[in-house]
Amino acid sequence: MSGPELSEVQDGCEKLGPCVSSLRREALQAGELSAVRTFSDGFLIKFLRARDSDVELSLKLLLNYLRWRRESPEISSCLSPSSVLGLLNTSYHTVLPQRDHAGSRVLIYRIGQWNPKEWSAFQVFRVSLMTSEIISMEAETQRQGLKVIFDLQGWSLGHALQINPSLARKISSVLSDSFPLKVRGIHLVNEPMFFRPVFAMIRPFLPDKIKQRIHMHGADFHNTLRNFFLPPGLPPEYGGEGAGIEKACQDWTNQLIQSEKLLQQIAAHPTGDIAIAPDDSLISEDVQTEQLSEG
Repeated sequence: MSGPELSEVQDGCEKLGPCVSSLRREALQAGELSAVRTFSDGFLIKFLRARDSDVELSLKLLLNYLRWRRESPEISSCLSPSSVLGLLNTSYHTVLPQRDHAGSRVLIYRIGQWNPKEWSAFQVFRVSLMTSEIISMEAETQRQGLKVIFDLQGWSLGHALQINPSLARKISSVLSDSFPLKVRGIHLVNEPMFFRPVFAMIRPFLPDKIKQRIHMHGADFHNTLRNFFLPPGLPPEYGGEGAGIEKACQDWTNQLIQSEKLLQQIAAHPTGDIAIAPDDSLISEDVQTEQLSEG
């Protein structure tokens, strides 16, 4: 995206063009990105929109995202929907086709559909990362963010034992400061008492802003969810009037499977910015050595 196309995008800045240029300049001057040659406009716009065009906050988010990818290869380097197709086919996860009244994407995770004897927490987390990468490419989602419903019916000790402090920290990082998406709300339904120790493990890593957006609905959620979501957009299983959850999950599974090649390109790319060819994304080792010697 450049030229006239870029100038038509009105966000926090009068036009995003100057913000993109500033963010690119700041990023390429950052010490830990010394090996990076450039970033595309579209890639940088994701981070600007996630931080309302504040260049300094966008730079921090970009650095956190790239750092998270480097430090979590067990999750970020394997974005293959076909590798977790068995889990997806249990109707574990969906992104609803209709946005909420504010334009936010609505995601649902049905934890009881996850069999911890068959699927590790890392594999389950990859599903979230795959979805996040796909929807973060949508301009409307970049602007309006997402809301998540976690249905904890069926939560068991087997699930709890999969979540350790290290994984809890990685999850909280994606929710708060390491992924270019605005989290507008987190809604827990059917949460059992013995889920609380796991939530207590994750909560300290979350910023106050995210903590204030967490809502616990319990088993009587059909009416309370309507305070946050319009009924036409929700499946009947969650008090709505939309398509059933099974169909919604299958439709999103199909979307992920169709995105297999794209997701694998993101996972294999040095920065995740697939608009830039991998070989053009990084400065060669010879050039880096020459730059260091000149410095």
